[in-house]
Amino acid sequence: MKFPLYISKRYLFSKSSNNAINIMGGIASAGIVISAAALFIVLSGFAGLKTYSLQFMSYVDPDLKLSPLKGKSFTWTSEDSIALSRIEGITAYSKIIEERVVLNSDNKNVLATLKGVDENFQSVTRIDSMIRRGAWLTKETNQIVSGWGISNQLAFGILDYRRPLTIYIPKAGKGQITNAKSAYNSLRVSNIGLVDINEEMNNEFIYGPVEMAQYLLEYDSNQFSALEIRADATKDLSAIITAIQNTFPDRFTIKTRAQLNDALYKMLNTENLAVYLIFTLVIIIALFNVIGAIIMMILDKKNSLNTLYSLGVEIRQIKQIFFFQGSLLTLISGTVGLLIGLILVWLQKQFHLVYLTQELPYPVDIVIWNIVLVLVTIYVLGILASQIASQRINSKLVKPN
Repeated sequence: MKFPLYISKRYLFSKSSNNAINIMGGIASAGIVISAAALFIVLSGFAGLKTYSLQFMSYVDPDLKLSPLKGKSFTWTSEDSIALSRIEGITAYSKIIEERVVLNSDNKNVLATLKGVDENFQSVTRIDSMIRRGAWLTKETNQIVSGWGISNQLAFGILDYRRPLTIYIPKAGKGQITNAKSAYNSLRVSNIGLVDINEEMNNEFIYGPVEMAQYLLEYDSNQFSALEIRADATKDLSAIITAIQNTFPDRFTIKTRAQLNDALYKMLNTENLAVYLIFTLVIIIALFNVIGAIIMMILDKKNSLNTLYSLGVEIRQIKQIFFFQGSLLTLISGTVGLLIGLILVWLQKQFHLVYLTQELPYPVDIVIWNIVLVLVTIYVLGILASQIASQRINSKLVKPN
């Protein structure tokens, strides 16, 4: 093993008398360096975009959301509040009512989701930091805070009394509707703030006091559609979920923040996988240069191989020489490429060299898993390429004529 490795290092770091061989080796090495750097930069870019996209979810989504196992609402008693407060790891919770509504302004309608929240909602989320204009809800019951997109669709602003807003919700009941007006509960409201979260939520949600939602839906004062919980970051979330399930058996469906945004997570992970596979294909193409360079080296060193064979070196050992040469070439070039990628990503993270917009630098993240993934991908594919190239050696090639 030491002898083939020694010879392979000599072949790798010494120049060939044939300049074409040196050029082929340089091209193969440069291809691996560029491919490794590009793969790491792209993966870091997607990691940054994922972090950037999901950070907004941490502002508006709770750590845990409890929805009724059956039906659209549940009754929450003082005994339930005491039982929930005894669960270790829960720092705050908010009682929520969510329902689809029609928001009307100047004879224009838009479908939206009314999210009625209580005074603890700001302790569970940080949605007030997403207010771009105006303010968050106060104790007044006829106030809403609208998503930016809904505001644009209906062309209303903050405290815009020239464009009165009305919320409509169909009344619960059975039978045929005889009077359109009696089929809906309605309430005149004023918008006091605009939130800017992301395009989907901006076009989806309006926020109001939970009492407003109870009035429109004709709910009792202790009737809600969900509980949103903020958990202690130092505690095990799965243990908190288990404790809630034991405290309230067969009452709630419990979802984490990731489960609430499973579609977004799946989309980001799918895009990340697609980009990884595309750049892996680029690496495979680059490694064809490694195969070509090794085969050229084998042909160039034919006389030396004849001598080694005559001295008693086995064909298996001669194959190992060029296998190690290709593997070392991949190892060194891949490591150099990864280091270049790390430096470029660090520079972007520190000095914001590239911008998405005039104010937003392209987000990147240095993730240990991406470093491991790049190294494993380069090394595994490089070893396979070296194995393929070294198999070109046979007895006819190394035996003296």
